Amino acid sequence: MPNIGPMELLVVAVIALIVLGPKKLPDAASSLGRGVRQFRDAVSSSTPSLEVPDEAPARPAQRAATEQEQPALAGAAASADRA
Repeated sequence: MPNIGPMELLVVAVIALIVLGPKKLPDAASSLGRGVRQFRDAVSSSTPSLEVPDEAPARPAQRAATEQEQPALAGAAASADRA
């Protein structure tokens, strides 16, 4: 991730001042701050629901794949014994 230094922040602030003007700049900054705050609140409130339980049950697809491999391995071993 690139580092943003004070010079880059100053350039962004000057461009925002030129584009928005001195009258609309405080309103735009407060709207941006409010949006960032709402985003952080939404992310922090949804984080606990993403936790994985300690003991996850085995997935059915894993069990089916394991059961299919076992007969194939047994058949391969039997054919190798005959040769």
